[in-house]
This record gives sequence, C-alpha cells and structure tokens, in this order.
Amino acid sequence: MRKVIMFPGQGSQYRGMGKDLFKSYKNEVIQASNILGYDLEELCLKDPNRELSKTQFTQPALYVVNALSHYQKRDINPKYLIGHSLGEYNALLAAEAFDFLTGLKLVKKRGELMAEASGGGMAAVLGLNINELQRKLEDEKYNQIDIANFNTPSQIVIAGPQNVINRAVKDFDKQNIKIIPLFVTAAFHSRYMKPAAENFSFFLKDYKFSSLKTTVISNVTGLPYQDHNISELLSQQICSPVQWINMIRLLMGKGVTEYQEVNSVILAKMVSEIKNNCTPIIEEPERPENKFYSNLDKQISPITEQNQYKKESSSSIQLGSSDFREVYGVKYSYVVGAMYRGIASKELIILMGKSNMLAFLGTGGLSLEEIEENIKFIQQKLKQREPYGMNLLHNLIDPVAEMNEVKLYLKYKIRNIEASAFMQVTLPLVYFRLKGLERDDDGNIICKNRIMAKVSRPEVAEEFMSPAPKRIVNRLLEEGLITEEQAMMSKEVPMCHDICVEADSGGHTDGGVAMVLFPSIQSLKTDLEKKFLYRESIRIGLAGGIGTPQAVACAFVMGADFVLTGSINQCTVEAGISDVSKELLQDINVQDTDYAPAGDMFEIGAKVQVLKKGVLFPARANKLYALYRQYNSLEEIPEKTILQLEKSYFKKSLNSIWKETQTYFTNRGKHAIIEEAEQNSKKKMALVFRWYFGYSSKLSFQANADEKVNFQIHTGPALGAFNQWVKGTELESWKNRHSNIIGAKMMKEAAIILGNIPKENNN
Repeated sequence: MRKVIMFPGQGSQYRGMGKDLFKSYKNEVIQASNILGYDLEELCLKDPNRELSKTQFTQPALYVVNALSHYQKRDINPKYLIGHSLGEYNALLAAEAFDFLTGLKLVKKRGELMAEASGGGMAAVLGLNINELQRKLEDEKYNQIDIANFNTPSQIVIAGPQNVINRAVKDFDKQNIKIIPLFVTAAFHSRYMKPAAENFSFFLKDYKFSSLKTTVISNVTGLPYQDHNISELLSQQICSPVQWINMIRLLMGKGVTEYQEVNSVILAKMVSEIKNNCTPIIEEPERPENKFYSNLDKQISPITEQNQYKKESSSSIQLGSSDFREVYGVKYSYVVGAMYRGIASKELIILMGKSNMLAFLGTGGLSLEEIEENIKFIQQKLKQREPYGMNLLHNLIDPVAEMNEVKLYLKYKIRNIEASAFMQVTLPLVYFRLKGLERDDDGNIICKNRIMAKVSRPEVAEEFMSPAPKRIVNRLLEEGLITEEQAMMSKEVPMCHDICVEADSGGHTDGGVAMVLFPSIQSLKTDLEKKFLYRESIRIGLAGGIGTPQAVACAFVMGADFVLTGSINQCTVEAGISDVSKELLQDINVQDTDYAPAGDMFEIGAKVQVLKKGVLFPARANKLYALYRQYNSLEEIPEKTILQLEKSYFKKSLNSIWKETQTYFTNRGKHAIIEEAEQNSKKKMALVFRWYFGYSSKLSFQANADEKVNFQIHTGPALGAFNQWVKGTELESWKNRHSNIIGAKMMKEAAIILGNIPKENNN
C-alpha cells in the first residue's frame, strides 16, 4: 500500500491546538519557547494577546503542533510526504532534511519576513474553474493579481494589492461568482513576496540540509524534491503559487491509495475533490542515453582540412553552438564577461572585438558619464561591426539609475548586454529587449537587442527564458515606451536567447555547483521551449570556475553552447586594475580566495568571492558584518573595537566617515537615505561600514602597495587554476597575458583534450 502523510498550513490554526500534546513533549515545548522568546503553550492554548492569527506567531506555533502530532505516530511508514505551504516544512522535517529545532528557526524567520510584507490581500474563488479564472485575470484591470494557491478544481486562491483584491471581490460578487476575502496582511505566494523570498534565500545560506529519507513533493514544482534543491525551493515557495492540485495528481499517478492528514481534516477534503475530478499525472520513464558521447558528437564536427594549422583552428572554432557564433558574429563560442569598475576595460573590449571575440565592458560602479565616454571610445575603434557588449548590473537600491543606463544603451544602439545579479526580470530589461523587436519581410520576428542573462538559480533562469512579463509590457505600453506591435511580438520570444549559468565565481556568488546547476537549467530550457513553442532555440552557456582548458572541455561535453570566463582576464595587460593588484593575482592558487559580505547588499548578507592571499580585506569585512549583526548602533560597540576600526580599517574617524557619507548622498539628491539613517541607528551603522567596501575597492585600482592589505579584489579560484596551468610558460607573467590569446589557447587546448587535434601537433 502506498501511503502519503499530509501536513496543513496557515489557516488551520485554532486556539486550544496542541492541548493533548504539550504534556507529552515538555522538553520540545520548552526548547521551542526559548528559541521563539515567548511561551508557546500559552499562545496556543490561551492566546491572551490575540496573536495566534498573526503570521509571525501562527507559523512557528503550527509547525510545532504539526511536528508533535506526527511524533505521536512515528510507527507510520509513508511512501511520500507533502505539506501545504508552511506544512511543507513539517514534511521535510519528517523526511529528516533537518531536525526539529533547525526547522523551527527556519519557520520563525519565514514567518517574520512574510509578516513584514504589507499592503496586499488574498481571496478564495469558489466554483470557477482554472481556465475561466485565468481568462478573467488577463483582463487589464486584474493584471496585478496572481494565482496563489491551486487548491482544488473549484477552489483557487488569488493574491495581489489589497485595493485590487477588493475591486475583484466586488466585481465577482456582481457576476454571482463566489469569492471569500481571506484575513491576511499580504499577498502571500505571489510576485509581491519576492523581496521576502530573496531575503530568506540569503538567510538559508547558513544552513545545510541532509539527504531526504522519504520522498517529499514540492509546492513550487509539483514534483519531488531533490537533495540539492531544498534551499532553492524553500525560498522560491514564498513567492510561488502552491501547486496542490498537481501534487495530488502526481501522487495519484504514482499509485498512492491512502492519504493521511496530521492535525487537521482540511487537506483530506481537498484531496477527495481532486481525486473525483482530475486525472492522474503519469511520469514518462527516463530514457537511458549516453549524454557524454551524444554531446561530443553534437559539439565536435569532423575535420576535413589538410593543413594542420587549419585543423587546429577549425576544431576549436567548432566547439559550442554554431548559432551562437553566427548571431554574435564571433570566431569562438567563447565570451569574456564583465568585471566591476571597468576591470573588463574598453581596451580589453576593443582587443577582443578586433579578434572577432565577444567581451562585455564592466560598467558596474561606473557613473553614467564614464559609461558614455567608454561607449564613444569603443565605437570609434570598432567600426566594422566587430562584436562587443555592455554589462548591466542590477541596481537593487536605485531602479531609476538602471533605467537611465538602458536609455543610454538605446541611444548609442548597443545591441548586446550582459545582465548580472538580477533576481527577476525588471522593467529596464524588458524595455531594452522589446525596443529591438522587429519583423522581417516574411513576418518573422527579429530580436536586434540581445540580453545574455547570467543566472545562478533555476527560478531566475525561468523568468529570463519566458516571454516578458505581461504586467511590465502593459506598463511600457501605457507609458508610450513601446508600440502595440512590439507588445504583441513579446509574447512569441523569450526575454533572452542566451542564458549563462554561473556556478561559483569571483564577485557576487551563490556558490552554485556547475555539475548540479547546469543540467537542471538545461532541462528547464527544454520544458519552456515546448511550452512556448519558440521558433529559435535558447542557448545555454556556462561560467564560474572556467580557468583551464579541462574546464572548457567539460563545459562543452555537458552540452554548453558557449563558455564565459571572468577571473582569468583580470590579470592581463588590458585589465583595468592596478599593477600591484595584478602582481598579487598572478601568484594565487585555487585555495587563495575567500567569501566576504557584498558592499552593495551588506545589510542582507549577500556574499562576494575575493582575494585572500596577501590581504586582510575578507577577514576585516566579515568582522564588520559580525559587528553589524551583534550591535544595534555604533554607540553600542566597545570603545576598544572602535579605535581598532578607525586606526587599521578606515584610517580615519567614524565621524568623518559619516560626514563623507552625508555629503555623498546629499550631492546625489538622496536626502531621504540620510534622514532615515539619522532616525535609525542600525541603518547609520550599515552606511558607515559600507564606506569601507567602497574605500577598499578603490584602493585595488590604485598603485599604492603600502595599502594592499585593504585591497578588495573580486576573484575566483579559476584564476588559481589558470596560474598553475601556465606556470613555466611565457604566460606565467601577467605582463605577457592578453585576453584574446588566452581565449584562443583555451579553446585550442580544449579541442585537443576532446581528441580532435593530435596532442603531438600542439605548438
């Protein structure tokens, strides 16, 4: 008999829950109360302050009661475990992904983040099937509403801004459609929870999960969890609809005959309706294929030239996607990615362009005026349609600046941009993409403006591989920024035809593993191409850890359409960084990098990978973040520590740093930031500490060897691997390194590794 145990989510709580459990599990209740900071038993049984219905209290309380209810029935041996929204944490607990107290800490944080969201509402629509409801929501007046829960064929929950939900309730009532407003304070499981999801994602970085002992079906995908994607799915769950119908349909297809619910009867009723009205989902068995050799055959074409030099050149040229090379007008399926503050300099871009190789200017940290001067210089030198592009770094704090940068690119007819650090598709990105849509004489869509999206998460890749979000397209249309025709064409093409999967890399990193991340996004690409019936295939490239020909060869064997390198190019003649920094980088090995807080996302704990050997920056940056977490203001920090910061880290007083910070934001018209910091001591401390990150970054561009201990240099272990590969050759010295020569040599050596060029003929 195939059995599933189900755990309910928020909405199933009631005063008095757990009454028969707390006496039997006193230690667990005491431990939970200590973590939560309040008497959990009193909250559940008496609720004296009427807090049990508040999200930040509901979720931990329900998690504990669900867990204790399950502990009473440990003899049950289910084949599958599922939970509705919050209940999924209990399913993962039962599958031993984490222990009881770890799960409680996760749920506590989740509840706090979701409670911080406001201004949204939810409502349950009854008796209207999914297709009818989706057609109604496509109406312009409802385009701010998302489906939050696919509960049953006749019960679907919607979410959105409270005023829009209120309007929908009135409109649906007039149409005799039964709709029930839910008593919540935010639009859970919708696009409006993405900030909470992102913050939760950073929080989860501190946790490692155990292998699942029992199969758990995900709310997000409706498919089983994999050991490697627990963290990703838990963060994504906050802003994704609950696919309850498909979860049950999948279990039906797997032959589940018994559905047992813990601590409620709500889910059992939903299951009954789904079983009576829906067909099972039958998964096709996987076909045994030798992907290694099929990808080799696909990527490497036979060599017919007689001249050995031509053989070598042709073999390396044929690696990767011919479509990629044709679209970008390049010799190799090889790209040099952007590096912060012009490390990927205009000189580097021009050198690569004249070699018929693609590189992106590192615009992050440059002013709009500096970017414009760089564009003018590049366009003066590259007049024969040579390939080049510009980076667009997501501006989390100032979306207006992001839009201004896109407008600059459109002004100068920049056709290629590399989108970096985006957690979702933004309006400026959609504007750039859609402004380049045209039809040829045969009516086919031409995408003149190309976006190469660097992604390290499947949910972000999905956004970029899908058509532009309708809500953003409509807004651009309303503002007269695009035409009706461009809006219509946007439905037929993805946001990007080129996705660069970024594994663990220098700079901002999620620490992804290429062998895990790349195949999952390849599979996602296949699904989305089938779903949207694109005429042109999406190309998937790989970046992060590409520092040797062996790594390049592995990427192409995995099926990469192109490879992108970063760190290995910052230690070249053309790189826009100081010679002192290049000397430091030239000698590193694979273990000589470390993770530090990201200055631009300091408060939320985002990480960058930086140079460790010969500098103190990572240790000092992590100390600043630890102080930020420990104290609520600069005044709380011990005087001895303050003196150390001023003498060794900042080389000036905290007061002078604060004055500089005030001047900086005032000159840019951002008075609100200063006013907020004056009222919020924690915010002020963050701004003062963030000064150090700007200071240390600037130092690395200056030729001052006396200050090198404070250098902040973004780099990854790929450079260490490259240094070992070229040791004893003329490329050992950075003064002999050029990005175009490195790229050509990497591709040629990769072709040798893959067997297309006899090793003895390698010169």
